[in-house]
Amino acid sequence: MINGGKSFVSTPPAFSNDGKRLLVCSGNTVSVFSTSTSMQITELDGHKALVTSVVVVPSSSKLLCHCWTSSLDGTIRYWDFALSELMKTVNIRLPIFSMVIPKFPSQQDDGGGKPTDVFAYISVEDASDPGEKTKHLLGKIRKCNLTTSKLAAAVILKETARPEFITCSPSGEFFGIIIKRSLYIWKVQADESERALVKKMKLHHTKNFTTFAFHPNDNIIATGDVSGRICVWRGFGIRTFFKGNDQANANLMKIEDERAGVRGDNDVEACSTWHWHSSEVKFLAFSTDGANLYSGGNEGVLVQWQLDTGKRKFLPRIGSPLLYFVHSPDPTLSAMSCADNQIHFLKMPSFEILKPIAGIKLPCSFPEIWNGLSSGFTFDHSAGLIALPTDDYRIQFYSLLDDTEISEVQVCERNHQPSDDIMVVVSLVALSHDGSLMSTVESRLAEDGVGALVCLKIWASETQKKDFKLSTIVYEPHRDAAISAIVFHPRKRMVVSSSYGGDFKIWVQSNTTLGGVDGSSGWVCHSVGSYKGKSMTAATFSADGSILAVAAETVITLWDPDRNYLVDVVGETYMPIVNLNFVGKSEYIVSTSQGSRPELSLWCLSKRSRTWSYSLVVEAVACMEDDPLFAVLAVVSESYVPTESNGSSISSGDGIILLFNINSPVPVGTWLVRKAKGGGLAFLQVSQLSPLKKNHPFGRSSALLAYVDRDHEYVVFDPLGQQQLELNLDHKKAVENFEEAAQSGYASIYGELPDFDPKETRQSTITVSERPWETIFNGPSHTLPPLTKLCSTFLESLLEKRMAATG
Repeated sequence: MINGGKSFVSTPPAFSNDGKRLLVCSGNTVSVFSTSTSMQITELDGHKALVTSVVVVPSSSKLLCHCWTSSLDGTIRYWDFALSELMKTVNIRLPIFSMVIPKFPSQQDDGGGKPTDVFAYISVEDASDPGEKTKHLLGKIRKCNLTTSKLAAAVILKETARPEFITCSPSGEFFGIIIKRSLYIWKVQADESERALVKKMKLHHTKNFTTFAFHPNDNIIATGDVSGRICVWRGFGIRTFFKGNDQANANLMKIEDERAGVRGDNDVEACSTWHWHSSEVKFLAFSTDGANLYSGGNEGVLVQWQLDTGKRKFLPRIGSPLLYFVHSPDPTLSAMSCADNQIHFLKMPSFEILKPIAGIKLPCSFPEIWNGLSSGFTFDHSAGLIALPTDDYRIQFYSLLDDTEISEVQVCERNHQPSDDIMVVVSLVALSHDGSLMSTVESRLAEDGVGALVCLKIWASETQKKDFKLSTIVYEPHRDAAISAIVFHPRKRMVVSSSYGGDFKIWVQSNTTLGGVDGSSGWVCHSVGSYKGKSMTAATFSADGSILAVAAETVITLWDPDRNYLVDVVGETYMPIVNLNFVGKSEYIVSTSQGSRPELSLWCLSKRSRTWSYSLVVEAVACMEDDPLFAVLAVVSESYVPTESNGSSISSGDGIILLFNINSPVPVGTWLVRKAKGGGLAFLQVSQLSPLKKNHPFGRSSALLAYVDRDHEYVVFDPLGQQQLELNLDHKKAVENFEEAAQSGYASIYGELPDFDPKETRQSTITVSERPWETIFNGPSHTLPPLTKLCSTFLESLLEKRMAATG
């Protein structure tokens, strides 16, 4: 079983002490990437739930490659990430949502004395106290002794309605959390102990806080709020933490008016406000020298503020909302996490974007007005790829087997804009059987009833890198009607588009050559079809391409695609059909309907009748290419009451994968899955994936089943295997090793020779098998002994040996 598609941007990443590696929380693991190549080096696997934070032990403690991680599984783990080795586990038994470790021992105790304790401050969810449930205070900020592996029983710093994210200062002297319009700050004592008193102060604001950051050197805090404003609070905690004894903090900034810009009783010397962001501020980060402040938000623009003057510098057109910004020990390198599941490395101070860490793109955030116009994603079955539309009007090709991005195709040139201003979406994407052709549909929303536009584009690629080039653009291919489906002919250069306007069109390529696709050739409309003026809601080709099936609302129409005439009409459903699929090379077709009476039906074309049907809300259907099997992703309905199954609850939005054979309505296999609403299914052809078939335990199967949930996390498994095999290897490394170890010469003809071991050879010559006839004829013909020797040995093995009687 292969798992992938994890989010790289759920929490801030962390640099190693030498700046050559970046540690990223990715699902239940921590992925370690090289900052020079952006490739994954190793993985820290051990947590049983989502990893929520990673803290690298600073180099001052003489531990160059050690880190602490926390997780929702209630454990804190200590790692040597250079060796991918787990060194210690601290079990808190409470889900940990955030963790900071302000101070580390400056050096190890080499004299055999008692080591200095290391303390972590964690944000946990504790529902064990029934009284707290009534107060709705489930979140707690607690102190944990990592050296003794236990919580400080008497220390609960703060109780909150839900667990909050903790931010620590670079110096380790302060940490804090935000709760709506309040900012809580704690000061860590220099001689920290388990019962040491941690002082606290509070700042108030007129708007809800969204993020904040500590200055690396001075008592300055920068905060961002929901309106896009940034407040810089100077000289905080003079009365609370320093009691007026620290005169240096009182002179951080010369001001004419005492407590300029400060409202209420906030314990700060001065406050200044900056405003550039149009919506909430996502992150704030001071530069390592404290001279500049970096901010980012939904605009996809990195802003650099000069702290003394407020002057700005911009890095625009990043293409996605910004989430986090972290500095490297190398002052020329920083990392920036984006909402599209990418981490960009920045060369500082020039703001040059280097090669990013590109994960699978997260689902597009469409406004409600676009609901029903987007079909999600599609698959390249022969190459094991998924093609996903992205928020920046691109198509991402992602390898499900290697868990890495292959390429991106820019469908239309559009600058990134906030989600509430989306006027154009890539509503459909389809790939040909061999993956060399792609078709996309762009839909533009009308403004005041004017400007609505549907655009059909056809792309061609001549390489496996999926570097598609635009071949044809068709504006309004079905007048002003939206396109419901696009499907390619399995053998010819032909594509069909169906529309809700009541027709479908067959497009063919002009100037097609035997050697492939001419880059200058275009596509033209070959013919148009319709059926009684009904909306054409789905379409599909048979395995050999001889039949085109088009759903005309509640009936299935069958067409000859070459001559475009109606062959037959099959069946009728209660609700409009939204999906059609031929089952392999058989005469059966699967249809799904949605609405008030959802339905899954199997039709036999030779009998022109329905074989069987189920009342299911079906999200996706996948059919095997060579076998009469198909898989269905069914979603749990909203009215379904959650039940317990094998100790896990099933809630609305989850679902089940059903594997059917056309000969029986009883499923061959079933699998419970999470986040099925908005998910997808596909069979990947192992016969086309020669490296996988040779080196992979799935090579015995004709196809693998890939399930992608609504968050684009996925699993690839063998649906016909007797057991689920867990692969504990790096798939990217496996492919690289296969390419590096390509066979040649003798090995390419006769195979690899066995490893020679003299001890084993001597032992094998001494040991005689009791059943020699099972092995004497095995082996290549050029290595077998002469036939005369084989025959005598074989005959002797069949004879029963007796001891001769002696007189």
